[in-house]
Amino acid sequence: MFIFVGSLLVACGSDEQPEVEQTAEEVEPAFTEEDIVTIEFWHGMGGELGEALDEVVDGYNESQDQVYIQPEYQGSYEELLTKFRSVGGTGDAPALVQVFEIGTKYMIESGYITPVQDWIDKEGYDITQLEENILSYYSVDDKLYSMPFNSSTPALFYNKDMFEEVGLDTENPPSTFAEIKEAAEKLTDDGRYGFSILGNGWFFEQLVATQGGHYVDMDNGRSDNATEALFNGEEGLKVFEWIHEMNQAGDFGYFGQNWDDLRAAFQAGQVAMYLDSSAGTKGVIDNADFEVGVTFIPHADEVERNGVIIGGASIWMANGIEEVEQAAAFDFLKYLQTPEVQAEWHIDTGYFAINPLAYEEEIVEKEHEMYPQLRVPIEQLQETISSTATQGALMGVFPEARQQVVSALEGMLQGTDPKTAIDQAVEGTNRAIDVYNRTVE
Repeated sequence: MFIFVGSLLVACGSDEQPEVEQTAEEVEPAFTEEDIVTIEFWHGMGGELGEALDEVVDGYNESQDQVYIQPEYQGSYEELLTKFRSVGGTGDAPALVQVFEIGTKYMIESGYITPVQDWIDKEGYDITQLEENILSYYSVDDKLYSMPFNSSTPALFYNKDMFEEVGLDTENPPSTFAEIKEAAEKLTDDGRYGFSILGNGWFFEQLVATQGGHYVDMDNGRSDNATEALFNGEEGLKVFEWIHEMNQAGDFGYFGQNWDDLRAAFQAGQVAMYLDSSAGTKGVIDNADFEVGVTFIPHADEVERNGVIIGGASIWMANGIEEVEQAAAFDFLKYLQTPEVQAEWHIDTGYFAINPLAYEEEIVEKEHEMYPQLRVPIEQLQETISSTATQGALMGVFPEARQQVVSALEGMLQGTDPKTAIDQAVEGTNRAIDVYNRTVE
């Protein structure tokens, strides 16, 4: 049995470009059946995101008459993965399933999927046209296991009006832990905290990775199954001590584990700076009555910035379906990566364009003129140094590890010293890793 516990994330370049740009209509499908091939596609996108996804699917269905993609919302990412685990490898499994990034290790080891690399090789599909720093998360030993879809990274959001009020340079925001700490002290006032982070382990992982630190051993779980957590090392301890010092000084405000609560606090002027997902950029700007600044996430002062790890989800292909269905499913995955589709997806949702050519589309250029802040996370991603640190960790108990980190953070904010708190999170994670590895063996 695989262990999935805890509060999870909601949820992302290559210089070489293909000589010939293919549109959806120009792609020659690898199937020739006269009858329509129906592809069941399970996803976890509700609300406005679900509506945007339906528009993408409708566009594909209307672009040809051989394949019909049938999207089916399955609830949260956790609920979706639980449902897929119950039918994986059977005739009831969907042909395509969206899985959040921390489910990658489970999906690879599940025995229920066909790596998309098989179809990339079979059709000679050119993936050099796609964003390398997004592909890297879902790649192991140079094999791409799933097709990236909704991808995001964190960024630092700040209130420019408050910066001006206390004499901070709005166009030169803080970039290191020490600079954030100094700015937070100036920005803190009655009813207002200088800085905040959501109670979500994703942000901690990013702050460790941008220092070049590993989350687990075995090259971050990419050369073999991880056997122990490493995030209580120098890099992780720096993050906890940094937050602890601001909390002790009264400059750090904690608003819990709900994304909406922290965003509401920022919009209400209760916090001046905080970390958020790049996918939320446009919504944060639209809902604020002040000018919102967006910049790279901070890094420890003693090290150079390494960059960010991709977040979000990807789409996996089931292995229990006929070859003609896999061919149809792969045709849809290729359609998703066309610049035109990625351009629409980017402006409708705020997620990155997997194909960087999308940023050259006129609709994107106009959007970026209206929201120049959208360019910042893109630049942060493309400037990321590729390494096993920024590639992101792989482990079968990632959801549980994230909750261990959140519990440790909350314990520290209530009085536990930073080293004790983070060591407890590592101990809990190591117990989960040990159970997982014995189960897999």
